[in-house]
Amino acid sequence: MLRAIEWILLGAGSVAAILYGVRRHRPVRRAPWFLLAGACASLSVGDVLYAYDRMDLAEVAYLAMFPLVVVSLLQFTRDGSVLANRARLIDLLAFSCSTLLVVWAFVIGSAGQLGAVSAADVIGGLLLVGVAVRLVVADRRNVAAIMLLTGSLGLLAGDIGYPLTGGSAAAESAFIVLYLGWGLSALHPSMVRLTEPRPAELTPWRVHWTLLLAASAATPPAVLLIEALTGEVRDGVVIAVTGAITLLLTITRLADAIRQHSAALSRERGLRTANTALVAAADPPAVDAAVRAAITGLVPPGSVSRVVLATDDGRLAAECVPPAPTGAGSRSWFAAAAEPDECVLVCPLRLEPLAVARPSGGALILTGRKEALVACRDTLEVLAGEAALALDRITLVAAIGRRDSDLYLRAVIRNTAEIMAVVDSDHRIRYASPALRDLLGGDDLPPLTALDELVHPDDREMVRARLRSHGDGSVCCALRRSDETQAFVEMTYRDLRDDRLVQGLVVTMRDITDRHDPFEQMPHSDHVGDLPAWVNRRSAQHKFRY
Repeated sequence: MLRAIEWILLGAGSVAAILYGVRRHRPVRRAPWFLLAGACASLSVGDVLYAYDRMDLAEVAYLAMFPLVVVSLLQFTRDGSVLANRARLIDLLAFSCSTLLVVWAFVIGSAGQLGAVSAADVIGGLLLVGVAVRLVVADRRNVAAIMLLTGSLGLLAGDIGYPLTGGSAAAESAFIVLYLGWGLSALHPSMVRLTEPRPAELTPWRVHWTLLLAASAATPPAVLLIEALTGEVRDGVVIAVTGAITLLLTITRLADAIRQHSAALSRERGLRTANTALVAAADPPAVDAAVRAAITGLVPPGSVSRVVLATDDGRLAAECVPPAPTGAGSRSWFAAAAEPDECVLVCPLRLEPLAVARPSGGALILTGRKEALVACRDTLEVLAGEAALALDRITLVAAIGRRDSDLYLRAVIRNTAEIMAVVDSDHRIRYASPALRDLLGGDDLPPLTALDELVHPDDREMVRARLRSHGDGSVCCALRRSDETQAFVEMTYRDLRDDRLVQGLVVTMRDITDRHDPFEQMPHSDHVGDLPAWVNRRSAQHKFRY
């Protein structure tokens, strides 16, 4: 009775520790920890039944413990967790399992050297130790992995020592180590890293690994056939357990390969569809819509809560995205999100395959579950590169269109006396008709000349204020000629900065230097405050001329 209570307390304490650790540390994947808690509960039930001498039910509970713990460790070694690739581990485990079966059936079993030791328990314990060792090798500073290995060693030591010593206290202490090790593994904060998402690595197909896995899967039926042909089947339970474990490992290996292949096909199909939509995009809103549609097909549903396509560094700064951390790759990086279960993935808009950043910068910003973003990180980086190419193509097409428009305008109005100019948003003159050069009396305007530089200093601030305002209008001002004289013009401008083909101001100038006083042409007194200084000076000079 006391022994049964002891096993109940150990099992309940281990399960409670695992559940508390999962709730406290909130790992990304909780299923492997719940399966481990179920394995501890099943083992505890078996120990309690064994204390009451219910050997048949205890054996069932012990056998139920192994599938739970095997599936749990397979979840720990799933692609994207602490192991970037578990294909080779599964191949080696299947081969080790079949090798142990052959050794037991034809070497140890026939000689009877281990007596009452269960071969199935030994084989299962060795497999658990092998997986735990692989976890420790993958992350040597992970205390949770070390405690899992300690518990697995305790299980193996108890399965071997308890039958050999006749149930001694030292052998029972090995099972206590199992409960304590697995319970403490969930209480340490490093347990989060065992299921933390990591980018999966694709495994190239190799003939010898495929043959090794096929031989491992064929070994249990071969051993059963040999024993059936030579006489009595002595190791039926061992063969059944080994065959089940080998079959589970083989199915897992094939499922991983199928899942990787399906994911690769889905990514290729999604990127091809996105590329077609981006090629057809004619403006930045169309690029944004194509990127969002592609993300919907590339990322699992519900895993991304927010998508922002910042087309330049100004929009990127407005999103308050932290810069890339030290040592992080320039292709993408992760940042913290407002929600604890989410993170932010920042993919700079880089021109592929040139692998350089766009001149105007920008980035693709996604907020969602880290597991999904890590799995699709490479695909999202490629999508950001395709969006960068589409945006630069649109910019170049617009620039070529404006250049052709300017050339057409120059060819049409070359011989006209009308003074026209196209001014960018920063007041740089993009195009000026030859009449402006004749008016100023100099050579062609230097590149990147600003309209402000041609205006007289007394009128410069007024002209700047008018051009900064939105809408059409007119203003009278003085231009400086090359001989330091002034040319008085009436400047009429149209605001076409929102026009996709122009993206600037169209300015028309009328030379009024040799005409009457402009104040006489505009008799309304409420416009006097809008006139430049030279108009008021000329009005004062001619006020008493009669």
